[in-house]
Amino acid sequence: MARDTYDFWTWFQQHEKSFYTVVKSGQDIENSFFNPLSQKLSELGEGYYFLTGMLDEETAELVLTADGAIERIVFVEELVEEAPFIAHWKFTASKPPVDVKGMAINLDDISVSQDSLSFYPNLHPDFPDEIDITIVYKEGSPENLDKLSTAIYIFLDNYLGELRSVTVIDNLTIIGADQAEKEPIPFEKLDEYLRWRENEFVEKYEGLRYNTQDDKYTQLRAELPDGNSLYFIINSTLLDWDRKASHPWIFTLSFTYDGTIDNGLPNEALYQLLDSIESEAEDFLPDFDGYLNIGRKTGNGEREVFFACKDFRKPSKVAEHLTEKYSDQLDIKYSIYKDKYWQAFDRFRVM
Repeated sequence: MARDTYDFWTWFQQHEKSFYTVVKSGQDIENSFFNPLSQKLSELGEGYYFLTGMLDEETAELVLTADGAIERIVFVEELVEEAPFIAHWKFTASKPPVDVKGMAINLDDISVSQDSLSFYPNLHPDFPDEIDITIVYKEGSPENLDKLSTAIYIFLDNYLGELRSVTVIDNLTIIGADQAEKEPIPFEKLDEYLRWRENEFVEKYEGLRYNTQDDKYTQLRAELPDGNSLYFIINSTLLDWDRKASHPWIFTLSFTYDGTIDNGLPNEALYQLLDSIESEAEDFLPDFDGYLNIGRKTGNGEREVFFACKDFRKPSKVAEHLTEKYSDQLDIKYSIYKDKYWQAFDRFRVM
């Protein structure tokens, strides 16, 4: 258990009785619970949010959430896993699904409920594993689509639970009833449809492994308007692989450096450091465990390394480790997003 995590739960145990009283009574909850909890969570780092309330007459629940940020979910889950047993408390990672019958999300003049929504799937022969859903708002097409979308996403969070809401659906479109191109399906059947698609996906790719040892690589060069160059090394064998959807999470490590010298390229010492960090990342994320190094881009003051992954949790931890280890030498950032068919890399096919 990390020291700061241990300190958090030690602190919570010291205050849990007063916190329980405040949550149960609902009195002065912002000053007596929300503010101190927010402050303590901020000491663990960014990306920790929470909800609280009484689960039943005797049990207070604290839901810790990454608020939909894929990169932070694993840290919230680990924090909850390390929670001690405390009588009359339940700790939950990510917002759980709830019974949405009779529930409505109201934003000004927009009201979203199970009765006001329906859906239909969009199937793509070239991308058979893609889960593409159109949500139909039965009240027509409101003028404020952004507000409607916000309300529907909140409703989906409650209906599916936060984790499934941000990981299961690959593409979501929201339309009014007058725009529907297919016969809509009652909204209450959405969860059943998604579970069927999830099970189908798992059965199709379960146990699949890949070894990059004999793969072929392509070197590419692109010229920028200022005359500087970008250099790419891409695993061309992987780009032609017909099982891409088995590794649907794209993990990008980004290293920025002073690009005003050497025509935007790193010097020899920096090249060696960047290559060393990439090798270290590969050691943590081996291909046979489901993490495939697609390639890298170098130039214009930045090195980006691209992985396709079976899951999103371990890359988050590896990125945090590397960021902390090399923080005094490089500015390191990372992102994780879902792209089942690696369409973000189609550009490398035409260069």
